[in-house]
Amino acid sequence: MAVSSFPLQTRRRDWPTAEDVARLRARVTGGDPARSVTRKLNSETVILLGWAPAILMQFAHPLVAAGVAGHSSFLPRPELRLHRLHQTIGAMLALTFGDDAAVARTARGINGLHDRVNGRIDEAAGPFPAGTTYTAHDPALLCWVYATLLDVLPRAYQRYVGPLTAEELDRYCAEASLTGPLLGIPDGVLPAGRAGLERYMAEMYAGGTLTVTPTARLLAREIVWPSAPRRLRPLRPLLYLPTVGLLPPPIRAAYGFRWTARHERLLRRTSGLVRRLLPVLPAPLHQWPAARAVGASRQ
Repeated sequence: MAVSSFPLQTRRRDWPTAEDVARLRARVTGGDPARSVTRKLNSETVILLGWAPAILMQFAHPLVAAGVAGHSSFLPRPELRLHRLHQTIGAMLALTFGDDAAVARTARGINGLHDRVNGRIDEAAGPFPAGTTYTAHDPALLCWVYATLLDVLPRAYQRYVGPLTAEELDRYCAEASLTGPLLGIPDGVLPAGRAGLERYMAEMYAGGTLTVTPTARLLAREIVWPSAPRRLRPLRPLLYLPTVGLLPPPIRAAYGFRWTARHERLLRRTSGLVRRLLPVLPAPLHQWPAARAVGASRQ
């Protein structure tokens, strides 16, 4: 039994090419990359603080959690996590700031990894009976994964960097809805604006699909309280604040994470401190080199 709200997509063996990327980018920015809200957000290194809560949201989908547990070194090879984080950051920077050829190459690499992620769950998980099959190319799963990023990353930016206008929030969703096809998400599946995203998220919270399974809890433990060298362990309580504090309340409650008024005050104070410091720091201390290189090339 396979569960998907959308038909699986077929793609050309060479999808996407640099020419495909150029066409999609022209639709997104009208030929002016400087207008990209995605670039604005992904320029800041502090936006990484939004990744952990987005991943926890993704794990709340039983099929996503099953796919990660069954086809990733996340649990069995914790020593590889920094390497994997480095690879993920590299992919994000290439997709955001790379030229058309680099974006196409990175997207083909991600799609190739997804080719290997498929299977079936042995036990019932939330609304999915035992034997339900999954694939990383399922547009419904891709949509959920992408939507978690669209939901969390702007909130992380607003917490730690500065405000975003309603127009920027809309454009951020529109950019994703047009570039999603590079990673196998069909046109029209991702919400094209902030209001559509909010409707989609509300439907997912209320629809019964999201269930924090034992597998999700096992994976989440390594996100919230990751294995770390002794000298780095004092940082874990600080990282708990954005990891749990940026979660939507329904997801936080489903995991059973502790969150008090004191936690909220600490998150507000620490994020406020970062927001005040960033404008006075040299760009190399808070922006990715790829972002600075693109900015310099346009001057």
